[in-house]
Amino acid sequence: MQDSRILSTFHDPASKLPLSQMPEHRQAGELLFETCQLGIVLRAVLFVQAIMWVAALYGAQGLVAWLERLAILTAAALPSVLIWLLVTCMLKRVIGRLPAAGQWTCGIALGAVSAIYGCGMLSWTHLVAPAPWVASAATGALVAAVMVAGLVWRSRAKEPAGTTARLAELQARIRPHFLFNTLNSAIALVRAEPAKAETLLEDLSELFRHALADTKEDVPLRQELELAEHYLAIEQIRFGDRLRVEWNLDDKASAARLPPLILQPLVENAVKHGVEPSPTGATVRITTKRRGSTVIIKVTNTVPAGSGSPGNGLALDNVRQRLELLHDVEGRFQSALVDGVYQVRLEIPI
Repeated sequence: MQDSRILSTFHDPASKLPLSQMPEHRQAGELLFETCQLGIVLRAVLFVQAIMWVAALYGAQGLVAWLERLAILTAAALPSVLIWLLVTCMLKRVIGRLPAAGQWTCGIALGAVSAIYGCGMLSWTHLVAPAPWVASAATGALVAAVMVAGLVWRSRAKEPAGTTARLAELQARIRPHFLFNTLNSAIALVRAEPAKAETLLEDLSELFRHALADTKEDVPLRQELELAEHYLAIEQIRFGDRLRVEWNLDDKASAARLPPLILQPLVENAVKHGVEPSPTGATVRITTKRRGSTVIIKVTNTVPAGSGSPGNGLALDNVRQRLELLHDVEGRFQSALVDGVYQVRLEIPI
């Protein structure tokens, strides 16, 4: 059931990105590092705290002394790193307008200033005397430089993965058997029902327009739903009453951002593994719901008894990886077969 079968069996070599789009040739107006995601905040805090744990070992005589030194260092480091993350997140538009060197300098300088603030808190509470201002600034700048480097590396690592994902999805959109089936359906309708043939070709044109477009990193959910609607309209002509589609959409969820063409493979899988193998067809249900700051997307389909053996799940892995790249720990992906109904559930922050 998890066999995608919507990806082509051949892979074209990824074409090189234009020089201006390569990570090492970023221009002003492109943010090098992002600090506004929850996963990044958690990792940064744990990274700095780990440094404090090790630093507290120097000169500590026993467990009690180590805990005392750790408490003092944490009192300075934790507010400093949180301030750095907060300020760089708030100023990301301003920082993004700077050239690469300026963004690095800004991130490191803010680290030094944040560390001075932490040192000032210790001095104000008389936990340290005299206050190590220069050492604190140097430490803050160094830690900030390491974190900026890690975030820049993470941002660069996303680009080839995103390019590979877009190529895989592009191949899925233009796979020959889908195109041939659609065109054959149109040919069969041209004389008997020309109006339906025209509608089918319009839906096909819209589908390929989205698939071949130069997509961005993320798109609104409403665009993905429109694309799925065009695809299902095409398959509705092909399968007729065997394909039963149910929509349960929440307008409040339509502004959620998700990777482009991420819903399409799930809908195609539902048709491929629910409708095609069943002589009576299947019901494909698409549901969206906003709950607080989270949008839940469900794609379900009934599965005929004794359907084919599960495959390697390429499409599902593709969706899961791209969701993780965009939303990190805030995005969730789940899939399961329950009581003859295959369910895919996505959770997207908004």
